[in-house]
Amino acid sequence: MSLDTETILDRRRVRRQLSFWRVLAVIALTLAAGALLVSSESGLLDRRQIARVSLEGMITEDRDFLKLLDRIGEAENVAGVIVYVNSPGGTTTGGEAIYSALRRLSEKKPVVAQFGTVAASAAYIAGLGTDYIVARGNTITGSIGVVMQWPEISGVLDKIGVKVNEVKSGPLKSNPSPFQPLDETGRALAESMIAESHQWFLDLVRTRRQVTTSSIPGLEQGRVFSGREALQHKLIDEIGGEPEAIRWLEGRGVEKGLKVVDWKERSGTGWGLGSIAGLARYLGGDLMAELTALLTRDRTLGAFRLDGLVSVWQPSEN
Repeated sequence: MSLDTETILDRRRVRRQLSFWRVLAVIALTLAAGALLVSSESGLLDRRQIARVSLEGMITEDRDFLKLLDRIGEAENVAGVIVYVNSPGGTTTGGEAIYSALRRLSEKKPVVAQFGTVAASAAYIAGLGTDYIVARGNTITGSIGVVMQWPEISGVLDKIGVKVNEVKSGPLKSNPSPFQPLDETGRALAESMIAESHQWFLDLVRTRRQVTTSSIPGLEQGRVFSGREALQHKLIDEIGGEPEAIRWLEGRGVEKGLKVVDWKERSGTGWGLGSIAGLARYLGGDLMAELTALLTRDRTLGAFRLDGLVSVWQPSEN
């Protein structure tokens, strides 16, 4: 073997060794940085603080979010809670579950809602679970009502020659159905469910806001209100943002000057959504990261799989 060949092989071995140690060094630095971050966050979470949770996107009965509220309730270092709400609504049961969780939390700590761009329908139900509501003057809120929707595809099936056979235990089973035109029995059943749930929603507003809903123009018909209109009708308590929310907490005995700390749902594994999006950004840039975050955010895509009674505000197409 010539000297040149041996030299080339030696250089290749050195490069491989250097590459190995470089990778090992990067991994070690990453782990050290992660440990430092966790340590600093743990230290921060141990301090007396105001907890802030965000309720955004489509509302469903999210078990992780409900557990988060329970954890905050048990945290002795949390003096008060800000619930930032920015959602057009979602399932009625989802709003009900969050409302109940916030009522439990408010028995332990003062809880204030801060409404963002929109806090309507099921999001407003959730907001009613807090002790005080702050909204911007141009926040869209209200939309107090319930809707039940389903596609009716019998005409399409007829055109393509598909017939759906059905055997059921009684006339009310599977009625309404997307496979046949809505009959009077199905309509009456749906209207009965909607009316009962709507009455529950109205009673909740009357009880929590101490208002007569029939005296507020359009409220019982499901109209939306700006923050200023909502304040006029006592559907919220104050116009403002986080400073006003903090001031209210301080008026309820929370120490002044406490840091506001974001509390988030725990990921089931070490690779949370943030890690996945970060990896996507490294591999494909910002656009890929945003798409990955979108596809892994349950509440954002929840609109495509909402089922049951729905309390959600959406602009009219007319």
